Amino acid sequence: MSRYSNFAIVASFLGLWINSFFTSELQIFVGFILIFSFGILHGANDLLLIKHVNTKKELPFMTILYYYVLLISFGAALFFIVPWLALLLFIMVSGYHFGEQHWEDLKINNSNLVIVLFQFCYGLLILVLLFTFHIEEVKKIIYQITRISFKDLHIPLILICLSISLFILGTYIFLKNATFKKQILINIFYLLVFIILFKTASLIWGFAIYFIFWHSIPSILGQLKFLYGESNFTNFKTYFLKAFVYWIVSLVGIGILYLFFKDKQVFDALFFSFLAAITFPHALVIMKMFNQNRLHKKTE
Repeated sequence: MSRYSNFAIVASFLGLWINSFFTSELQIFVGFILIFSFGILHGANDLLLIKHVNTKKELPFMTILYYYVLLISFGAALFFIVPWLALLLFIMVSGYHFGEQHWEDLKINNSNLVIVLFQFCYGLLILVLLFTFHIEEVKKIIYQITRISFKDLHIPLILICLSISLFILGTYIFLKNATFKKQILINIFYLLVFIILFKTASLIWGFAIYFIFWHSIPSILGQLKFLYGESNFTNFKTYFLKAFVYWIVSLVGIGILYLFFKDKQVFDALFFSFLAAITFPHALVIMKMFNQNRLHKKTE
């Protein structure tokens, strides 16, 4: 992420500068535009990635599509059957997914569990930092999804526990990994950028900036390299054309939800469950992609 990170930092502070000119309604509107563009797009080529990941056993496209839709349907159904459990799983899966994307090259011989725990705690820390500065809005969203009202979510306590866990795991990795030693200071700076971003911006605007510039675009760049060997505009056009149909289907699905439920409180829950449902298989696909990348690097 080192080459791209300078752009992400500039984009983040540019977003904060724009924030001072936008009304809260406009921030929400533009934030969703960003999420619906690069945010949805970065997960729209999962089926293509699955074909490249499954090199040992070639599965028919319809079989891959069947299992993919089945997993999405299971995730969506879980939000209606046990919404609190689905929400908890979504936060945990998203946390690991964010952390894995940011620290994709991190490795220690015979210490995979430590890496997984570090990535999980890091990504979860990002989400909890966002929640910390917008606790009342987060409570409202949780209530709309689960119908459970929380007087106190104990977010500060969770933040402290995650910080301690991250420090312990980071110290262990610091002692074992020379590359990590070179990256630690710049990543502490990134965390400071996130704190400023989440504290200054609204919930949707802050999340949109992080999600697009620190997660979705880096993910697309990584996918381009995995699929085509290089990240460039020509390969991006190919990537976009292959993802276009699935991207449009996702947008149409969200549009239908909005048309039918825009005046009802249930829309927030439906919209969130839709995003969560497509996140579950996407996180699994990206994890397999990273695992295959690591295997290739070991054999080189």
